[in-house]
Amino acid sequence: MGSMSIWHWAIVIVVIALLFGGRGKLSGIMGDAAKGIRAFKDGLKDDSDSKGPKEGVSSLPRTEAEKEDLNR
Repeated sequence: MGSMSIWHWAIVIVVIALLFGGRGKLSGIMGDAAKGIRAFKDGLKDDSDSKGPKEGVSSLPRTEAEKEDLNR
């Protein structure tokens, strides 16, 4: 009961083969997820590199309270 029999190892190998094996659908999904995460990280890098607002984007006018906070 405490050790793994040949059947346990066979099931583990089959599950690993299904998850990470050749041209399976699940491995394709995993690859697509990795590409999505990479694209998200690249998008965050691009946003942090830019300084100031982008062209075509205007900021809202400041209220009197915000102006006072900036002057302190």
